[in-house]
Amino acid sequence: MNDIPETDDTNASLTSAQMIVLFTSVMVVAMCGIVYELVIAAVSSYLLGNSVYQFSITIGLFMFAMGVGSYISKWFQRDLISNFILVEVAVAVIGGVSSSLLFTLFPWPTLYTPAMYGLLIIIGTLVGLEIPLLTRIMSTKGDWKEAIANVLSLDYLGALIGSVAFPLVMLPVMGLFRSSFAVGLLNVAVALGAILFFGNKLNRYKTCLFAALGALSLLIAGVFLSESLSDFAEQKMYGDKIVYTKQTPYQRIVITQSLKGRDVRMYLDKHIQFASIDEHRYHEALVHPLMSLPGKRENVLIMGGGDGMAVRELLKFPDVKRIVLVDIDPAVTQLSNSFAPIRKLNQGALESDRLEIINTDAFRYMINYADENNPLPKFDRVIIDLPDPHNEVLDKLYSKEFYEIIRFSMNPEGYLVSQCSSPFFAREVYWCICETMEAAGYGVQSFNLQMVSFGVWGFHLASVNGQPVPPVQIDTAKTRFLTDDVFRGCCIFGKDIQRIPSPVNRTFEPKLYSLYLKGIHR
Repeated sequence: MNDIPETDDTNASLTSAQMIVLFTSVMVVAMCGIVYELVIAAVSSYLLGNSVYQFSITIGLFMFAMGVGSYISKWFQRDLISNFILVEVAVAVIGGVSSSLLFTLFPWPTLYTPAMYGLLIIIGTLVGLEIPLLTRIMSTKGDWKEAIANVLSLDYLGALIGSVAFPLVMLPVMGLFRSSFAVGLLNVAVALGAILFFGNKLNRYKTCLFAALGALSLLIAGVFLSESLSDFAEQKMYGDKIVYTKQTPYQRIVITQSLKGRDVRMYLDKHIQFASIDEHRYHEALVHPLMSLPGKRENVLIMGGGDGMAVRELLKFPDVKRIVLVDIDPAVTQLSNSFAPIRKLNQGALESDRLEIINTDAFRYMINYADENNPLPKFDRVIIDLPDPHNEVLDKLYSKEFYEIIRFSMNPEGYLVSQCSSPFFAREVYWCICETMEAAGYGVQSFNLQMVSFGVWGFHLASVNGQPVPPVQIDTAKTRFLTDDVFRGCCIFGKDIQRIPSPVNRTFEPKLYSLYLKGIHR
């Protein structure tokens, strides 16, 4: 005996074709639901940072809202198929426009957060309605237990497909805007499929058809206009004109150019990497003090620095025989070698026969290189030009364990330099990195530089053997900005950026990311 009361549109046995449509619908709606969840979390992580917080809040609130939707579903007693179709249309429209709406609202912080929470609650509630409705419709073909087992199995399968497809296919190929519109079209396709196969069971046939066709038109327009919408929304975040954008599996690349072309800037996930007006100051400070220290400098490693500017400075030293550039994102190194404004800045350095480019994770690369069975020569100098620790993944690249691994891959008389964020805007971060390097056995000389584009920026120059760093003698024939006197001035810290007590950052006891968030918030 069936435990679920029969309704006016499900009291007849379903055909095999109708069951196939319902089975497919379960899998598709589950896939769409997880993708909407990931889209909103990804947008918020990109715009606001703190990805762990954004994904945690998104998942928690979305799951709660799904529970609310499941509870509400018990009041849907009649015309279940029509109700399911209208829910699908509503999910398609709201989920489809979610990413573009959030981008548009970002310049107004008082609107963004309520809108994000509102979207999560509305979409989650609608997604929570879908599965109970489908389960009750399908239960008329067999018993209730079989319907539950089939629905849940396909629901989990669809969630798996969506969670894999989003980072591997949708995000890198279509981007955030087009992905959300495209997934909305899948919801509309489910609605139209239900209208086609269950037309004789619908009490509100015209309402369902017109709603689905209206949503279809809106979402198709969104797919075709998504690039323009994306450009419009993203342009509002940057002062200069955006001349290039690309979403890679690792990050979003944005290149801007001032109206007269005097300043070209690269941003990765909204964080500035360089500005052409003063990048020579940054890269001279990064490279020349390190290369001015006594000892061998034949083999040099650069971690990060995919823009090629640090390589350009290294190529000024003829005794450098081998440069290894490790940057996780091949899109950055390819762009920096082919995009004319950047190639002009790095002077084609990425095509040097002294350079080897390796696109992989820096932590993984260093673990393999530090292997005692590795026949390759140890590095004489190491340049760390990695992004600030603005997410949890980057935190480990500033850990005691990472610096210890680097030591194993270096000549015992070698030297290392690292960019280390701003001692003014992120004072705790800057001195935490210093404390961590010293805990790993390095002798550290800290210095800071005034930049037009970055403000006050900090570096740590370090000896592998733990001894004090020798005096620096800058070869001014190779520099546009840096001199011995300038460098000595850079080693002086004002009272508001002087060293403060700081913790050691460890891989399994991360401290740096929370300190970075504190500094950014301040």
